[in-house]
Amino acid sequence: MYVLGTAGHVDHGKSTLVKALTGIDPDRWAEEKRREMTIDLGFAWLTLPSGRQVSLIDVPGHERFIKNMLAGVGGLDAALLVIAADESLMPQTNEHLAILDLLGVAHAVVALTKSDLVDADWLELVADEVHERLAATSLANAELVAVSARSGAGLDALRRAIDHMLDQTPPRGNGSGAPRLPIDRAFTIGGFGTVVTGTLIDGPLLLGQEVEILPSGLRARVRGLQMHQERVEAAAPGTRLAVNLAGVHHRELRRGDLLTLPETMRPTQLLDVQIRVLAAAPHPLTQNMALDLFIGAAETPCRITPLDSEALAPGSSGWVQLRLASPIAAVHGDRLILRIPSPSITVAGGTVVDPHPPRHRAGEGPRR
Repeated sequence: MYVLGTAGHVDHGKSTLVKALTGIDPDRWAEEKRREMTIDLGFAWLTLPSGRQVSLIDVPGHERFIKNMLAGVGGLDAALLVIAADESLMPQTNEHLAILDLLGVAHAVVALTKSDLVDADWLELVADEVHERLAATSLANAELVAVSARSGAGLDALRRAIDHMLDQTPPRGNGSGAPRLPIDRAFTIGGFGTVVTGTLIDGPLLLGQEVEILPSGLRARVRGLQMHQERVEAAAPGTRLAVNLAGVHHRELRRGDLLTLPETMRPTQLLDVQIRVLAAAPHPLTQNMALDLFIGAAETPCRITPLDSEALAPGSSGWVQLRLASPIAAVHGDRLILRIPSPSITVAGGTVVDPHPPRHRAGEGPRR
């Protein structure tokens, strides 16, 4: 099972395209429908020509909702980058692309939406511009497909392109570890109780298992599992999942919590990470600088300590220690994004090297 996430600027047609591809409207809230703009994460699924099923996460494109977008991209296997042919690259196109690049998402298809609004010469110019922009990113090999959600033109070609792209996308690991489900939604359903959703990683989750919610340490039992609205008794890593929990109230849970097996992980407020600073970052990352950390579905303020230099300049890479304002659960290899809180802008991303390091002083160097 693969999880595919949309990315792109506001009003470039991400949700409309998802609905045209799947028949499912990913906009769940009345406010989203009234404003005709995605505010929070939306979910759907798609059966491709090969017969494989793909989970789709639709993310908001407006700059005010980038934080919501980041809650959905941590578990992606691949991306559907949506660019309106009548506007081409726009600010949130570039920020979403930078985020995917920092997270190491290397497999994608680009949908040039609203292609019915432009002529063939203009479409060719836009395609050339997009190829040029992607060339220096992890999505350099992404196929471009011109589509119109309104007329349906190109939708079959897009499905085939997604299928072909997933043929080249390595499956997740063998699932021999403990399951981890970063929670991106927690709510209640009458007659069932608490339900959480997320993308399962690392290991299988089974009906009846006892689980722990981190960082709170609350215990619960898996009362039910659903994948694409179908009940299952076991779920494999890479599955977009809804978990019905017994023994915990949904108000005790929040986006960013992690569901796992008891006593397999412990929360942390220190991380040693290796990061890359965007060349477009407005200034260097310096000692004690305030940043916002996004990892899994979690978000927390943090302070940075550079470990092998006094500062990390735009375009550079290096080791840093992050001191977190609130505890999170993470493991070696988890990908992360760092943003300046005000003005809110993405500046860096990287990988957790040590989730439980000793405290370092500036310039001390990481524990290798």
